[in-house]
Amino acid sequence: MPTGVGASVGGFAGDASRFAAKFAEHFNLIVNPNVVNAGCFSGITNNMLYVEGFAIDEFFKGNISLVPKKNNKIGVLFDKAIPNNVLNVHINTINAAKIVYGLDIIEPVITDDNVGVYFENKGNYSAGGLSNPETLLRAAKKLISNGAEAIAVVCRFEADDPDDSQNYSSGIGVDPIGGVEAIISHYITRELLVPCAHSPAFDDISISTDIVDPRCSAEYITPTFLPCILIGLSNAPLISKNEGYSINDLKFLAMPYNSLGSIPVFESFKRNIPVYAVQQNKTLLSITNDIISGKCGIVYSYDELLENLV
Repeated sequence: MPTGVGASVGGFAGDASRFAAKFAEHFNLIVNPNVVNAGCFSGITNNMLYVEGFAIDEFFKGNISLVPKKNNKIGVLFDKAIPNNVLNVHINTINAAKIVYGLDIIEPVITDDNVGVYFENKGNYSAGGLSNPETLLRAAKKLISNGAEAIAVVCRFEADDPDDSQNYSSGIGVDPIGGVEAIISHYITRELLVPCAHSPAFDDISISTDIVDPRCSAEYITPTFLPCILIGLSNAPLISKNEGYSINDLKFLAMPYNSLGSIPVFESFKRNIPVYAVQQNKTLLSITNDIISGKCGIVYSYDELLENLV
């Protein structure tokens, strides 16, 4: 389920979890973090492999394999730009995760300079970038040298566009920060070949009292979204060049109905891996089965697909 393209299922906050959990009862299921990330909640269950987007693409290309792992040693990386009061909330969150879930989290590292996150309005998808990505990489390397097997990144995000936020909270828009979050995790995973996920830190840590769309409500009841990525990274598969699950083990790929122009789809076609386009899940894109080749199986819902597969 692609990040930041307004997927009606999986484009909000853990709203695809209930579907993923059904599949994970029957298969070892690879999930992008945005499938199960839900702020202070996590929809991850046994038999789910928590894998960010760059690693998913490399897996489909046959360049890496995924080695299932439990209780990873997690390193948390904080942007120097995060104000102290907000940082303290995240430190308390880390300590709570250690106590409640028994997570193995090492001493956090703060970047030596501001990361400089910025946003761009691209209409049908969220976008942006980093002014100073090198400071992230230096901090991540320090965490790995201290024993981290997975990296949680927390960057300061300036308040996003009010109109974008209003659309998202109403359930009709794109997650305004999803694109930049993907850039951050892609960068660290590409450079270091470790599991990575990102959680934003906003200066305003007050909790909204507005009623929002149920699909994004998990993000409106907490001042930090860190718990879900810590839980996910704890059980994320390690990345290997020569052992673990490879693309040759993959049985099928399920995609939103109209976002089929991606590396996983085309690599699956090359390898004769079945690809299913799910009509229940639509995005703001318009790349359908007819446009790319007509090779996808079309199903109405995730429940229908699961019934056909088991």
